[in-house]
Amino acid sequence: MSLNRYEQLLHDYIESLPEEKRYWVDRVVEVARGSGRREEAALGLNAELWEYFEERSRSESAFAEALQPGGGRISMLNLSEYLLRMWTPAAAGKKGVQRQ
Repeated sequence: MSLNRYEQLLHDYIESLPEEKRYWVDRVVEVARGSGRREEAALGLNAELWEYFEERSRSESAFAEALQPGGGRISMLNLSEYLLRMWTPAAAGKKGVQRQ
């Protein structure tokens, strides 16, 4: 999966800070449990991750530099899907997936 530069910046930031990572792991799992389908969870996380990116841009220079003035909302859908794959259990019944 390929992340855009904004998604990669946010992913690296989350991974570099244990408390942030812990929060986002818990949040991703919570959203996945509350959603009927993985696509629904990914769309919800997409919005939350973008809001978080905007919030960080007010206090972190790397995020502020990445945003272009007057630019629109940027998709975080690939990052959302990636985090769901990494931090939530695989769907039951898929071929090749072994449950323990």
